[in-house]
Amino acid sequence: MDHRDNLNKGNAYMKDLEADGEFNDMITENGRTFRVPYRMVKEVIFKNIKKEEMKDMEHSARLQYRLLLMDPILKAKVEFNKQRVIIVYNPVGADNRKEKISERELIEFLAKEGVNVDKSSMEERDVDYYNEIYKYQFEPESIREHPPYGYTREQWKQMKPSWEKMRDEAEAAKIEKFHAWQQGFVEKHPELHAEQGFVPQKKKKAGLMERIFGKKKEEKEKGFWFHGA
Repeated sequence: MDHRDNLNKGNAYMKDLEADGEFNDMITENGRTFRVPYRMVKEVIFKNIKKEEMKDMEHSARLQYRLLLMDPILKAKVEFNKQRVIIVYNPVGADNRKEKISERELIEFLAKEGVNVDKSSMEERDVDYYNEIYKYQFEPESIREHPPYGYTREQWKQMKPSWEKMRDEAEAAKIEKFHAWQQGFVEKHPELHAEQGFVPQKKKKAGLMERIFGKKKEEKEKGFWFHGA
């Protein structure tokens, strides 16, 4: 999906799209308009494929690779052990400008690869590309969230708000403590951050006692690595 803000500002490609008013590939979300390549596509599952036709796992992998080379196919998965082929494709008649393929052409392609499918063992459904594919892959709400060990999903659901609040407070306190330490460090070593507005202190002239007996040794600081320096 194209997130550029200047999508409609004299772009030559956009002028070509506007000239072709057959399809509407724009979507509005949170007050902003984006262009998406697909709207509704299809998923087909060919089941009960004979193992002797799939031959072996290496042959199945090559078949999956050849399917993915085809422009109208968005996703393809050949499962040798489960004897099935799953394909998400851009069907003929779909409301988009991309290359398309029909169910018959898919079956013919598989037949050329030595895999004959039975229509009675075939499942097909419509797929919302934006919500089921794009947002799932690129804008997921959460990634494999599991409850802590020893708690059920329902228990974790009730505990989560208070836990998140405690986590955020602890994180804020940690950042504040770090900033206080950082400020103290800069004040002790002004030469490191003069460019950020901290003016280095002028060195005092050595007094008579210091010239005679030398400068008093200061307590050494503990070693550390300061990424801001």
